[in-house]
Amino acid sequence: MSWGYFDNSQEPVCRVESGDIVRIETVSHHAGDAPDYMMDEGVRKIYDEIDVENRGPGVHIVTGPIHVEGAEPGDVLECRILNLEPRLPYGSNVCANWGLLYDDFDDTEYVTIYEVDQETQTAHARFQYEYPDLYDTPGRIIDPKSVDREPVLADIRVPVRYHFGTAGVAPAADGKIDTVPPGIYGGNVDNRNFNVGTSMYYPVQVEGGLFTAGDSHIAEGDGEISGTAIEAHVDAVVQFFVRDDIDISAPLLETEEYWMTHAFDADLDIATRKAALEMISFLEETKGLSEPESYSLLSVAADFQSTQVVNGEKGMHCKLRKDLFPPSSD
Repeated sequence: MSWGYFDNSQEPVCRVESGDIVRIETVSHHAGDAPDYMMDEGVRKIYDEIDVENRGPGVHIVTGPIHVEGAEPGDVLECRILNLEPRLPYGSNVCANWGLLYDDFDDTEYVTIYEVDQETQTAHARFQYEYPDLYDTPGRIIDPKSVDREPVLADIRVPVRYHFGTAGVAPAADGKIDTVPPGIYGGNVDNRNFNVGTSMYYPVQVEGGLFTAGDSHIAEGDGEISGTAIEAHVDAVVQFFVRDDIDISAPLLETEEYWMTHAFDADLDIATRKAALEMISFLEETKGLSEPESYSLLSVAADFQSTQVVNGEKGMHCKLRKDLFPPSSD
């Protein structure tokens, strides 16, 4: 487990074969927002044992890396989500200084703690408080007695949608790579559709793939505009496959209904353009469409949605229905 970085020189925590099933525990870097709700003995131990000096340059606690035998650069690693469930039924949302509307709210940051109702599979707010100063230290623990917790969002229920916020293969670049900006290797993609029954495909950058995951969420809106989703500890069961029948240059998500290509750039217009080109390339490769055919199809049938706008490299995904195509072409 690492805090704030990917590093392709790390020793794998385990080695698996293509087709193997793995259980992954992910821990949130936001547990200190409400330690009385979001910390158990195991979480507290992680916070105590990873010194502040060993955190960064990013902020996320990530689990891994996992070496998948046979995965080589040029291959694609499929991560199929079989199950996701919360370690603790609480999560934190931060209206943060890196959020879209920070300047519009007088440079004030707020933390809202949500609780999951397992029976209805919804989340509701327990309380909100004004953050005491600048939210800039990964893993800071706030004394509950030092802030005024106020009830908010009465009678509002948010549908639960557990997913990995940060997941992917190790970057090709050497050294400690920041977990905040996403990239072609995946990382902090923040696609709320990456949940149970879906598969994310990653272009392998280094031998073994070295898959890592963390930054899990209870729920998130497209854009993640306040700076975070509902950040939580989530236990996952995933299955890995090494694929040589898919040619991609950025993460690709497959759900029951959709294909989604991803792209990232500081300029959302450029990210949109890249996501379109990724989908056009995918349609040429897998459906046999020409560029003009694909371009027309995207304009009349694809949805372009902002994955997130708060991680430096903004994310856009192009979403296309699978049932547009004859069953034999899937």
